Amino acid sequence: MIIPKKIERSEAMARIIALVNQKGGVGKTTSTINIGAALAKAGKRVLLVDLDPQGNLTVSLGIMAHELEATLYEVLIGAFTAAQATIKKNYDVIPADIRLSGAELELSSQPGREMILKEALQPIQANYDYILIDCPPSLGLITLNGLTAAQEIFIPLQAEFLALNGMAQLLKTIGAVQKRLNPQLDISGIITTLYDSRKNLNKEVLEKIQQYFPDKAFKTLIRDNVALAEAPSFGKDIFEYRADSNGAEDYKRLSKEIIIQETEVKQ
Repeated sequence: MIIPKKIERSEAMARIIALVNQKGGVGKTTSTINIGAALAKAGKRVLLVDLDPQGNLTVSLGIMAHELEATLYEVLIGAFTAAQATIKKNYDVIPADIRLSGAELELSSQPGREMILKEALQPIQANYDYILIDCPPSLGLITLNGLTAAQEIFIPLQAEFLALNGMAQLLKTIGAVQKRLNPQLDISGIITTLYDSRKNLNKEVLEKIQQYFPDKAFKTLIRDNVALAEAPSFGKDIFEYRADSNGAEDYKRLSKEIIIQETEVKQ
């Protein structure tokens, strides 16, 4: 059961948002990168955290994690601080690669193992307005760290039946985290991705998303867009790659909705 929350925090605190969906291919990493880029263009201080051992966010931004001494893995095992692992860009990034997959086993016997990411981010939290965590497409210990560190959740959801059908287990996991680990955690946004208005199924699924999550679904729809798919191969976000594309327009509009939420979460 998902427990609705009123989020309260001081203006000095970052909004820490986990983007999560256990189904792959729904635009989760794409959304993390381009929401972050759009917020940075709007003057916000942004940190992106790659919590996925596949390292797709890291690679998509042209960062060669295998050449780095410090990645998120080293932060989680205590070898480096989050500040030491942070790469400075227009928006900052804590990168990851396949090394992170070893953390699941190594941390499993640690006391407070679900809290390690939260504790690692605390010293740098005041440096940012937004910390966006790109969670892996699974519901294991690494994802639990992301959900425990976050105050909010955005769920990117492809406008397809199977994507919507897989929500039940995700909502169950979020409810368990709320109950046992992070009572303040709240789903504050459902992002409809890969939307094609020419497809009747997309329209039908969109209606169901708006029906099931009337107060959570963002009005902005992220349209299926070739430029969004191409940008990672150039190591760029959508604004660096094609600022005139539908993808850039959509994420800019979405970022404005997210910024408007600030007045709600700070009350």
